[in-house]
Amino acid sequence: MKLLSLLLASALVASASAFVPASTGSSRRVTSAPAFRDDVVVGITAPMGFFDPLGLSVGKSDEMMENYREAELKHGRVAMAACLGWYITAAGVHPAFNSALSSNPLEAAQQLNPVGWVQFVLGCGAIEFLAQKIKERPGYIPGDLLGAAYWVDNSDDGWVDYQNKEINNGRLAMVAIMGIITQDLLYGNYGDSIFRG
Repeated sequence: MKLLSLLLASALVASASAFVPASTGSSRRVTSAPAFRDDVVVGITAPMGFFDPLGLSVGKSDEMMENYREAELKHGRVAMAACLGWYITAAGVHPAFNSALSSNPLEAAQQLNPVGWVQFVLGCGAIEFLAQKIKERPGYIPGDLLGAAYWVDNSDDGWVDYQNKEINNGRLAMVAIMGIITQDLLYGNYGDSIFRG
């Protein structure tokens, strides 16, 4: 459980790197959103297709669009871990703390002592440092921290399907964790009480 808490915490802090601006370079090719749409098959799924209602992709370079994709993947992964961690905490599972923390995840976060938060921040920082080092390797594909691109590429329909599932589940998890937190903040419902009538 301590490891799960550390992983969840690391994922949350790591998502903050998505807001770091990309380094500027003269070799960047600036394109419109349609060029990115034509080159990328991953993430463009039914029923929405290429979903950009605010026009954030208009006039962005391919490198910036890759940064956006990586941020979406990172936030989605963090949100999936947060949803899982929320219900584990709501079930009262706190082996690292002898179940002394509240089962309400928001209250448990407030009850965590400062040393726990330092561990959380250092663990997240270590994971983010490793992720930045992995990004420096040649042929890096945004979001591919484990190096799957060395063995399979987007010409494999199964691999594209897997990536689309990850992106869509991450999108759903981002919305879900916002709803879960809102439910707890507004009504004090967490865990299985969310599903009660």
